[in-house]
Amino acid sequence: MSAKSNPLEIQERATISDKERPFLTGSRQTKVFVILLASLTVAAVVLMTLGNNPPSAGAFCLSRYYRLEPVEKTIMSRTAQFSGRWNYIEIYYSGTEAGNIEHLASLSGLVGSEDINPVGDAKEKISNGVNCHFVVCNGLGGGNGQIQTTEKWQRQRSIITGQAWNGSGQTIRICVIADGKIARPTDFQIKSVEALVEALDRKFDIQPESICYPSDWW
Repeated sequence: MSAKSNPLEIQERATISDKERPFLTGSRQTKVFVILLASLTVAAVVLMTLGNNPPSAGAFCLSRYYRLEPVEKTIMSRTAQFSGRWNYIEIYYSGTEAGNIEHLASLSGLVGSEDINPVGDAKEKISNGVNCHFVVCNGLGGGNGQIQTTEKWQRQRSIITGQAWNGSGQTIRICVIADGKIARPTDFQIKSVEALVEALDRKFDIQPESICYPSDWW
């Protein structure tokens, strides 16, 4: 037969338990705080590492993106701009895995081997021959997400119509260096195009339904 518990012993154990409870609760809170602090520290280190040394084909790097030239400066031109000049934006792929303005010009037969690094009037002539207003590079031939402005935009000239393209003279064409298959647009390119389109939309009041992306852009 088990011995009966002494009421004084029960009361003493309850008192001790009540005294330990704040200590145990505080201990748990301390552990949770330490774990949370450690997690935040690790996350900060990872983000800093990605910011300074992003994977070559990996996630979008915000710090590098904000080092690109402000898009408001990019859309400025030597020739005066006026409301109503442009009412449509077309984004399309270059059909290449790499490139820039000079490379696109060479594909069009505008550049010879002697013009690999054109300067001055030669560079201006080449840029004017490229049948678009902006080129968005992918890191192979130009900075990843870099927006290059052609002479057609600087002079506010319309795109030349022909067999390859037969659009409106009020269309702004943005060429994204990608083939849409093997070479997909990078995160930098997508962000740059979004910023560029938004800036052009604000500047010329272009309606959303008048902005055309490649069918597989999204």
